[in-house]
Amino acid sequence: MEQRKTFGRLLRIVLPACMAGIGVASFAASQLPEEAREAIERYLQVQTSGLPGKARVSFLPTGGALPPCSDYEAFMPTGTAPWGRVSIGLRCRGDKPWSRFVSANVAVEGRYFVAARAIEPGMTLGAGDFIERSGDLTALPRNVVTEANALRGVTSAQRIAAGAPLRKEHVRSMIVIQQGQTVQVVAQGAGFTVSTEGKAMTRAEVGAAVQARTRDGRLVSGIADEEGQIRLAQ
Repeated sequence: MEQRKTFGRLLRIVLPACMAGIGVASFAASQLPEEAREAIERYLQVQTSGLPGKARVSFLPTGGALPPCSDYEAFMPTGTAPWGRVSIGLRCRGDKPWSRFVSANVAVEGRYFVAARAIEPGMTLGAGDFIERSGDLTALPRNVVTEANALRGVTSAQRIAAGAPLRKEHVRSMIVIQQGQTVQVVAQGAGFTVSTEGKAMTRAEVGAAVQARTRDGRLVSGIADEEGQIRLAQ
């Protein structure tokens, strides 16, 4: 009996302290100081600069309180990308350092492409086969196609339903140049076009870099186009 009473007294003392500790580990968006928000926004501006769209962050309320601080630094755990639902760290670099995490949602508004109609396997895609859309890319498959150039000279690898977002694994590039093939090497400039024959050193897909050796023995580099020519870089 005495042991149960002692255990009960310990619970009354220890449990509130534990709950208080849990509360400090996360905090509500409304309790974020302006300086903390600015630190997170500056950090995300750098981290999202290479994403295919414009990022915006919204904080998710989690309750609790944030300790005082005069010098904030934002960070993310190793291997975490600023994409969708994430935990963003705040580190205090003041006299009494601490680290906490806030739950947030990073939306990336950008363009993507969907099938304009049902596409059968093996079909070569043309401009009329896909339509540009815009929206939150984080709500779509991560490998959705966001650049029209990625759909140039490709064939469908599987059946694609009308309106479905086009993913990179849905299509495959066409091989337009084979190794050893005789190809036209084209140089184009302001008001002129010059071409000569060459022998391709490797095979190449549409849009891929490829080298060729011309008849006079020069090694040139260019880009394979849809017609199987090598266009020299300007």
